Amino acid sequence: MPHLKTFRATRRMISCCLLSSAALPVLSAPALAQEATPLPDVDIESGAARNTAPATPERIERSELRAREAGSSDTAKLLQALPGVSGRSAGGFSTLPVIRGLDAQRLGITVDGVTITSACPNDMNPPLSYTDPQTISSIGVITGVSPVSAGGDSIGGIIAVETAPPKFAASGGTLVTGDASTFYRSNGDGFGGALSFTAASDTLSLTYSGSYTQAGRFKGGGALGVVRSSEFAKTDHGINLAAQTDIGLFELKGGYHFSPYEGFPNQYMDMTSNKSWFLNGHYAGAFDWGDLDVRAHYRKTDHEMNFLDDKGGTAGGGMPMNTQVRQAGYNVKADISLGGGRLRIGNEFQHQWLDDYWPPVAGSMMMGPNPFINVNAATRNRLGTFIEWERGWESGITLIAGIRNDRLWMNTGEVAPYGAGMMQMADVMAAAAFNAADRRRHDSNWSGSALLRHDLSQIATLELGYARKVRSPNIYERYTWGRGTMSSSMIGWFGDGNGYVGNLGLRPERADTISAALTLSDAGEEGWSLKIAPYYTNVSDYIDVVKLRDFTDMMGMPTGFAQLQFANQDARIYGVDISGAVPVWSDDRFGKGRLSAKASWLRGENRTDGGPLYHQMPLSGTVSLEHGLDGFETRIDLSWAADKDRVDPTRNEPRTRGYALLDAQIAYAWDKYRVTLAAENLFDEAYYAPLGGISLGDLAATGALRPVPGRGRSINVGLGVRF
Repeated sequence: MPHLKTFRATRRMISCCLLSSAALPVLSAPALAQEATPLPDVDIESGAARNTAPATPERIERSELRAREAGSSDTAKLLQALPGVSGRSAGGFSTLPVIRGLDAQRLGITVDGVTITSACPNDMNPPLSYTDPQTISSIGVITGVSPVSAGGDSIGGIIAVETAPPKFAASGGTLVTGDASTFYRSNGDGFGGALSFTAASDTLSLTYSGSYTQAGRFKGGGALGVVRSSEFAKTDHGINLAAQTDIGLFELKGGYHFSPYEGFPNQYMDMTSNKSWFLNGHYAGAFDWGDLDVRAHYRKTDHEMNFLDDKGGTAGGGMPMNTQVRQAGYNVKADISLGGGRLRIGNEFQHQWLDDYWPPVAGSMMMGPNPFINVNAATRNRLGTFIEWERGWESGITLIAGIRNDRLWMNTGEVAPYGAGMMQMADVMAAAAFNAADRRRHDSNWSGSALLRHDLSQIATLELGYARKVRSPNIYERYTWGRGTMSSSMIGWFGDGNGYVGNLGLRPERADTISAALTLSDAGEEGWSLKIAPYYTNVSDYIDVVKLRDFTDMMGMPTGFAQLQFANQDARIYGVDISGAVPVWSDDRFGKGRLSAKASWLRGENRTDGGPLYHQMPLSGTVSLEHGLDGFETRIDLSWAADKDRVDPTRNEPRTRGYALLDAQIAYAWDKYRVTLAAENLFDEAYYAPLGGISLGDLAATGALRPVPGRGRSINVGLGVRF
């Protein structure tokens, strides 16, 4: 089979790359400790020891995740609590994160240090969909300039999700521990739970973690009614075997994800099955010369799309679409103490094989008699290498600077339409042209970054950063080819109802970013703070779109949707994030109160045509009041967004009105237990999400176009126990 040949060739390439990377620990073997070495405090982005350098990410820790997990099973939605982070609406657990105007395709996203590749022409299974807030230990986010050690092939921010690290017993002892949680949400009748269990000695640790979540269709606020195609269900299981030895920590982790269905309100299709299993190996060691971090991974994903019941179900066969992805790779990073600073070097390889085909539908003149070959055994291989230097001085200045090269090789096989009938002629001609073209692509992408942190005084810190980052097109941006109305409408992760066509001539995106951050604080965790963070990004060869034609109905009238082709243009995004907090009261009788706030403003411009960039968040923010007394915790959040009146006319982007939503939560923790009661959108405000897209699920049922409604009032209950 073609993909087996490709994988064998890739495996040979991986072996060669591993040999070169293996030389580093071999040359350093005499420095290995003879007794048990304390494990390094590894930073999840760089594999380096934690520090207060400019690259230190903002973190959402387990305690905050536990406080918010009753309200959402969508990790990307929880990230929107951070300044500069928003999200494009998708399925119930598949929101696409956006950082400072750059979407998920342009971000560096890892789960337990591993990059997960999306396996869908509609991006229905993005990396964060394989995570669950109930089983996450922490999330690190860098919204500004990131160091080259944080990863390549991205031009935006960094999101690094970590599950719980392995636990070990005290010397000579045993450890049995775990936790369990469950929740219920009234809007959509959602429920689920999670379980984590660890059995360990002082050298070996075995941990199981699992979760399940399910929900029906949710209701929009006010009189907006039920949002069709918003139901979902999924389960995740993972096992981690770890060994703490004289030379470091070894981990072998495997897991399985299954979603039998997930509705997408803003897509023509729904997900009818997503099965994925993975195996990750990890080694972390501390030596006389520094730290070493090595990872290897493999993932297999089988993905299916069709129509759920509220889009017509599968009567008559529906329109099945299948995608298969095989992913493998490794990542080696060394953090070396040298000359009063830290020298970091690293090498990684990422292999992706993708097959995307649409089975024929019996009796259909358009969808038959043969399978539609959308992507035929495409490969995307990336070899990345970096070197980075970090140094701090007694004057309060810290510098991180580095360069990186990512080499990419892409190719794909010949494609085919459903058939050769007159109704399929646009796809017949497009397939012939695509098959006749040279489809091999090779990119050599150089990146670099420099970050400076200066402690101006005991209460003031200034951070400055510059980066030049490069991202190559993904498989769907380069290799989707259909020119028919139906075939192109099945492509696109934008939730707008338009059809998208790939472009073999796409060049990599090249972004120059300048970011700054001034932080004022009284240096105490419970004291006051203020952070002002402006930024500017200029992107050459930004992958946007050009219009090929307007879609029309049977009468030749415009439908409001268009066929678009990916194309290189130039863009710029600039804005500012502001956040701060201040203690309101502190008293033995009344507890502690704290007021915090954040706000983000940005402007994205297409420098080629002078119009706004697509899906840019308007001015928005949140004001929160928190109170704690003994085991009680209360929180009130007022989140708001201004009118979205800067829209992209090329994609017929809808305008949305501003809104303000009030959420309230109370929690009580005692002994090993925790109970949470929360009200989301307490006053049942009717609104449309600025990045929610078009409600295509409603279009199929009612024939009316509207943006996707925001979620209405929901009463949520959560319970947790540690044992």
